[in-house]
Amino acid sequence: MIKKILIVDDSPVARKMLKSCLPKDEGYEFHEAGDGREGFEKYKDIAPAVTFMDLTMPVMSGYEAIEAIINHDKNAVIIVVTADVQMKAINRVLELGAYMVLKKPLKREDIQSALSKVNDTFQKV
Repeated sequence: MIKKILIVDDSPVARKMLKSCLPKDEGYEFHEAGDGREGFEKYKDIAPAVTFMDLTMPVMSGYEAIEAIINHDKNAVIIVVTADVQMKAINRVLELGAYMVLKKPLKREDIQSALSKVNDTFQKV
């Protein structure tokens, strides 16, 4: 069951838009970070069920943050949210341990479908 969600993106507008795509009636607890390092620190503090991660950020990139989080918690569920949909980038984040990749601009249906998939995975474990 998903309760805590961490959104890591250097754009406050992108974080707000992603949050607006999430269902309001599910009782989710939202946490945000503005760069990869802050995202990694918050991940360690709150242990979210799902982390939405941008790739291009200052201080620590999404790639570096994914690697750090997976090294800390191999069961982390990280959904990459990026405009960079080149196969090279997608393959790299999946190799690092990301759960899936969603393309910006986000659509509400894509986010809800991703969360359903995560919930289904959790229920099978």
